[in-house]
Amino acid sequence: MARRQLPSLNALRAFEAFGRHGRMTLAADELCVTHGAVSRQIRQLEEQLGVALTEGPRSRLRMTEAGLKLAQALSPAFDQIEAAVPQPVPVGPRPLVVSCLPTFAMKWLIPRLPSFQAAYPDIPVRVAESNGPFDFKADGVDLAIRMRSPDTVVTYEAEVWPFMEHYHGPIMSPEVAVAQPMSLERICTMPRLLTRTFLEGWSDWARNFELDHLPPPASEQVFDHYFYMIEAAAAGLGVAIGPWAFVQRDLASGRLVAPLGFTHGRARIVAVTPPDGATKEALLFRDWLLEQGASTPLPPEASCDSRGGR
Repeated sequence: MARRQLPSLNALRAFEAFGRHGRMTLAADELCVTHGAVSRQIRQLEEQLGVALTEGPRSRLRMTEAGLKLAQALSPAFDQIEAAVPQPVPVGPRPLVVSCLPTFAMKWLIPRLPSFQAAYPDIPVRVAESNGPFDFKADGVDLAIRMRSPDTVVTYEAEVWPFMEHYHGPIMSPEVAVAQPMSLERICTMPRLLTRTFLEGWSDWARNFELDHLPPPASEQVFDHYFYMIEAAAAGLGVAIGPWAFVQRDLASGRLVAPLGFTHGRARIVAVTPPDGATKEALLFRDWLLEQGASTPLPPEASCDSRGGR
């Protein structure tokens, strides 16, 4: 068998963590290393491959197109490795298993999770990232977090608890936004970024402006997950329709801008519990989600002059 020609697995792991989180500090926290260690691993990977994987200033570092392509391949590969690794026999209390949309987990849930752990230190929480269908019993899920639109096809029985409204709007890098005046018509014809997990994002957003048909974009690029689509927007590859809950922190840091603001989407973010009675721990987590959702700041509204130049 031919020898595998692979770069350092530690470097690949560091880059994959950066790709999911979009920030060196968060990747370092996940890997329990320093920010500098992650940065060195990624720099060594770039030198070994002879390809730039990141670009931009340190405060707003983003992936290049080559970096996005590599990160999209690494995440499912590491998921497969994690699933195949034998798990030790659990010791202590069984964790509360929360099945959650990957980008929502990274951008909204995990940054708020310390407040739940502080209130309930005896309830360990395991966040299982998933976009797809699940089975409460077979998958060992206590509570799931999903986006539900009116036409969502549900294949399982469950109790559904909406805890946050869904707002969305066009997002892009600051450099793209200042290149020329932004208007509804201009944004619709720019290079368009989409995610396979919600391909109807653009048409759903267009309903707010009574647009039956979107003008054709200059180009389209589809990414496997929201977080890759968001990173592509930050890298300047085009414009995406980003949910407020997913991009709030990136907007605050200046990595992204939303020149037309946000409008109310058809979907809602919901907590899902088993139909035959949730555990006490799951109900406590549900109540905490309701509180956190109610305290999440509302986004800037869509501009009333979004059809004209800005």
